Amino acid sequence: MSEFILETEDLTKEFAGFVAVNGVNLRVERGTIHALIGPNGAGKTTCFNLLTKFLSPTRGRIVFKGRDITALAPADVARLGVVRSFQISAVFPHLTVLENVRIALQRQRGGSFDFWRSKAVLDTFNDRARKLVDDVGLSAFAQSTAVELPYGRKRALEIATTLALDPEMLLLDEPTAGMGHEDIDRISALIKSVAADRTVLMVEHNLSVVENLCHRITVLTRGRVLAEGDYDTVSNNPEVKEAYMGTGHA
Repeated sequence: MSEFILETEDLTKEFAGFVAVNGVNLRVERGTIHALIGPNGAGKTTCFNLLTKFLSPTRGRIVFKGRDITALAPADVARLGVVRSFQISAVFPHLTVLENVRIALQRQRGGSFDFWRSKAVLDTFNDRARKLVDDVGLSAFAQSTAVELPYGRKRALEIATTLALDPEMLLLDEPTAGMGHEDIDRISALIKSVAADRTVLMVEHNLSVVENLCHRITVLTRGRVLAEGDYDTVSNNPEVKEAYMGTGHA
């Protein structure tokens, strides 16, 4: 079995002559937290959209666990175990935290949400739902409606509904965006916990989060890979300092 769970070869996406992602060769090692960073317009989100098949590449290949998934539909990629949080997660604002997670668990039955089934049948999901709610630190909010949750807690609920799909690889698009320090610390701890038995690929602007969490970092600029390595390697790269962090950033 390859040490790399996800690989891309010459991944490229053009929009009417504009090259948003340009020949990206990405290798994500299984069991790690890997970050994509770069300035605005670097191609990070487009790259995520390509990996999860919300966009089709102009050219190049995407390989997951040795299988070419380039031509697959988004739902098929998700079923294989590559799940993008905050895009696929089902959060219903006027249902409780527990109900949201329970509905997400129902997707494992093959697509039927079973709204017509008896309450006893639906209650069979409760133990697993409570465990997921506890795993993301929301036990005290289990009976609160999603709309009532503070922003950081809502993001934790979204992670819980994504984990209900039992993904082997989790893609997180700016998981700490818009958060205060307390929520950032909480979500960072949650990501670290989640990554204990799965692989995480994340786009993140907060460099302290990247430094503390990520084993490997790929820096994109103008759609190309500028540098790759651990935090010390990329943060001391003169080209990275100039393109992304500013020349004075250590």
